[in-house]
Amino acid sequence: MRYFKNFSGFAVLAILIACGKGKQVTPVTPVTPVTSFTFNSLKVNGVSNGFTYTNVNSKPVIKLSFSAAISQASIAGSISLKNKTGATTAFTTSYENNDSTIVIKPTLQSITQYSLSVSTSLKSAKNTTLQSALSVNLTTAIDSTDKFPVITDDQLLDLVEKQTLKYFYDFGHSISGLALERNTSGDVVTTGGSGFGVMAIVAGVSRNFISRADGLTRMQKMVAFLKDKAQTFHGAYPHWMNGATGAVIPFSTQDDGADLVETSYLMQGLLTARQYFSGAGADETKLRTDINTIWNNVEWDWFRQNNQNTLFWHWSPNYGWSTNMQVNGWDEALITYVMAASSTTHPITKVVYDNGWAVNGNMKNGNTYNGVKLPLGPAGGGPLFFAQYSFLGINPNGLTDAYASYDVQNKAHTMINYNYCVANPQANNGYSADCWGLTASDIENGYTASSPTNDVGVIAPTAAIASLPYTPTQSMQALRFFYYKLGDKTWGQYGFYDAFNLSTTWFANSYLAIDEGPIIIMTENYRTGLLWNLFMSCPEVKTGMKNLGFTSPKL
Repeated sequence: MRYFKNFSGFAVLAILIACGKGKQVTPVTPVTPVTSFTFNSLKVNGVSNGFTYTNVNSKPVIKLSFSAAISQASIAGSISLKNKTGATTAFTTSYENNDSTIVIKPTLQSITQYSLSVSTSLKSAKNTTLQSALSVNLTTAIDSTDKFPVITDDQLLDLVEKQTLKYFYDFGHSISGLALERNTSGDVVTTGGSGFGVMAIVAGVSRNFISRADGLTRMQKMVAFLKDKAQTFHGAYPHWMNGATGAVIPFSTQDDGADLVETSYLMQGLLTARQYFSGAGADETKLRTDINTIWNNVEWDWFRQNNQNTLFWHWSPNYGWSTNMQVNGWDEALITYVMAASSTTHPITKVVYDNGWAVNGNMKNGNTYNGVKLPLGPAGGGPLFFAQYSFLGINPNGLTDAYASYDVQNKAHTMINYNYCVANPQANNGYSADCWGLTASDIENGYTASSPTNDVGVIAPTAAIASLPYTPTQSMQALRFFYYKLGDKTWGQYGFYDAFNLSTTWFANSYLAIDEGPIIIMTENYRTGLLWNLFMSCPEVKTGMKNLGFTSPKL
């Protein structure tokens, strides 16, 4: 039997060997243990939209689904929810689909960016590792509740003017009284912004926010500093100066001398104040005399740079005319030519206006943007301060010359800006009929002149509010939105902060004189025409504008 068994074994082996001759035996592949699992899908409030979600509500339901059941013990160390500043936000978790779906429920702040991160330290119930990390971006929606009690529109306009005035009156430089460039600028005061501040104080006195005596005292302080201490160049002032000493603070390397455009804003304000403080008393008489001294000292014609038929923006005691920047239209500087033509000591002629400002008609546009025909200026109209800075004093209503009707121009420019924001071709979060207005302002980590051709997602309240004379319905709608709906983030000690971006949830904490001024001045012009009436009553302005070819019921 033993022999038979052994023979049988050999026989079987021989048969197997014979059958395998000429064939390669395929080895059996060993089974590799599973060590990872994968992400499957994401839904926020039942919607799947990639990894970025905007206008998310304050209590969203976020569902993350995976290819395996999740180890609940690994959640705490592998999933985090943080806002833009890096602060951690708490959330609750629950589970669905046999623990393969994590349901996350946080409570979020409005208009805030969050990042939900899931790291590869997330484990499955079988202790395998998530194959790849993921991140979900969430931007929460506006809280639509009113942030302040509702008041009448007239009361709201009063409040806006009164609060904005504080920037120029309560926050004016302690020594010179001039307007600080911005709320963080120390001793740096701004020439143009101070001109705006002068007009703001006139509006404040007129509305009894401050007394006439207090307004006059502040005006005397500012005018005395400008006449006796501030550094000038052929009568023109620099863009920036030290509010304590009057010395130039360079705006840029070669811009360390005269700035003719900023000077024109200052003169616009001073002549307006001269017309307002018209009393026969010694104090008001002296104020007018001092303003006239400052006004008559500006050598406007000297800035033609050797009698060229144009004005030049800058002159430097160290670099001469090296910037070589002409003041050409269409932009914010129409007032510069009006002031130069109105001078009784150093005037320019109409040929300088036609050639220099109007560029012999080349400032005309005539194209249609966002459904509106634009008479003058760059494509899309440019930033809205073009329609505001010169027209703080110049009344555009009924004003025409050879090149345009200026109420038509400014209304068209503003409507193009408004229509662009409503259309929102770049899909910036928040742009709407409630939230519009592109102009020069602070932006996150910088400053830019926003416009339909330079849209970085930033809205500046000054743009829409200072457009009240042109688009009263649209501007009031925006003003109500900025105050009631966004006021917890946009409204502060001196009125509206400079700007905000709802796409990035950035809100400025800055105030700029050149943005604050138009808010109060153009609001008052919309309501009463006060500043327009005062400036246009100047006899020199009437003569100067007529000499340039302007016609208006106010001339």
